[in-house]
Amino acid sequence: MAPLADIVIRPAVEGDLPTLGRLGALLVRAHHDFDTARFMAPFDSVEDGYAWFLGTQLDKAGAVVLVAEYAGRVVGYVYAGIEPRSWNELRDEAGFIHDVVVDEDARRTGVATRLLQEAAAWLEELGAPRVMLWTANANAPAQRLFAKLGFRVTMLEMTRERRT
Repeated sequence: MAPLADIVIRPAVEGDLPTLGRLGALLVRAHHDFDTARFMAPFDSVEDGYAWFLGTQLDKAGAVVLVAEYAGRVVGYVYAGIEPRSWNELRDEAGFIHDVVVDEDARRTGVATRLLQEAAAWLEELGAPRVMLWTANANAPAQRLFAKLGFRVTMLEMTRERRT
């Protein structure tokens, strides 16, 4: 992979959606592998579903989908948005990074760092007083990256399956 300076971060466009669907499906599969009871199972058309979903966010006010591009190829994306006050979550308005995913051959090159920094800057420019994200408990590499970028643990999700 090329030097980080050769990576272009730009807003996603409709033509990126097939690649975003493929990358989003990687996210679904990885999370399902972390915990099959907690995370949705990948289904036959998960790529199409994720592409459709991210397509609904491209022009949504208060949301952004940014891609990392190298040599004309999208190698990762981040999806973020402004979330209103939530009485359920006991928090005021916040910027929220919903997804960040990088192709396997581009990992550990700084692409995720660049995507996260750009998304956080975009959220802060919109006035977000804080930027939040969630990460799977089993995703230690992501947690190390997030901590390195200044994120701290504030909540711990716990899940119990229905008893039969």
